[in-house]
Amino acid sequence: MSLLAKIAVSAALCVAIPATIALGLIASDRPQRDLRAEGEGLDFSVLARAELPELQAYTARDGTGLGYRQWLSGRDDAPLLVAVHGSGWHSAQFAGLGPALAEAGIDVIAPDLRGHGPDPQRRGDVDYIGQFEDDLADLITRTARAGQSVVMLGHSSGGGLVIRFAGGEHGAMIDRAVLLAPFVQYDAPTARPASGGWAHVLTRRVIGLSMLNMAHVTALNHLTVIQFRFPSSVLDGPLGETATRAYSYRLNTGFAPRRDWQADIAALPPFLLIAGARDEAFVAEAYEPTFAAITDRGDYALTGATHLSVVDDPETLQRVIDFMGTD
Repeated sequence: MSLLAKIAVSAALCVAIPATIALGLIASDRPQRDLRAEGEGLDFSVLARAELPELQAYTARDGTGLGYRQWLSGRDDAPLLVAVHGSGWHSAQFAGLGPALAEAGIDVIAPDLRGHGPDPQRRGDVDYIGQFEDDLADLITRTARAGQSVVMLGHSSGGGLVIRFAGGEHGAMIDRAVLLAPFVQYDAPTARPASGGWAHVLTRRVIGLSMLNMAHVTALNHLTVIQFRFPSSVLDGPLGETATRAYSYRLNTGFAPRRDWQADIAALPPFLLIAGARDEAFVAEAYEPTFAAITDRGDYALTGATHLSVVDDPETLQRVIDFMGTD
């Protein structure tokens, strides 16, 4: 065998062996059927139930119509707050907070992120990593008035998306941020294993797909990598069909800060971070020391809430109003 042939064989093996390992990891980790919460997960009964405004539609840059709900203050000088829901749910998460903030003089819009809500094109999936950021940028462009101050609020994974947005190409579009118990990364000091039982991560599949993506192979990024343990009370209830129970690799990756999450945090504008001392998913006490070591732009509050109840906690409402300066 000639030297060139030997080099070619060696190069092929260098590609084939990692690819084989990656595909083996992906194939060996399959989603569970009808995964539900059984004594673990999150308490959805704490979410506010109120009449919701009708979904409105805006057109994203790819021509897709996406939904959002809107609560308007009626004030010409009102800031705009873009409220981003957490994993698995949708804009109904802000049924209580949205109108309360509007009453306090803040315009609120809450999108159903792509792949979520009552009737998405592909539930739990997007077209590419980073599409959430593009969609949010398009929503702001289409709804914010000229010169209107824009604040982005996010809960849980939605908070992680706000952090990611700040660190990305559209970060200059927001003037301030509100983070409610945000997801940072699985290896951040704020993390709990499996988000306290809420998330079932297909770890081997994530590793395999990450290996392929490092080699710029993205053909399998539509595969499921995480499932959520919704309680039966939600899945069998009137909104059960609107729950998004699993995410693809590309959606899940784009719904969180980047691997260099410290850089995304460093890019945040002035922000307010609120977490509940009884948070089941994340270590609430770790937020302030983790973020304050990276940036001095944050204000912090620790309430008595749980992971989901922090959204509708009266202290959260008052602190957000104070932060927005509309009281």
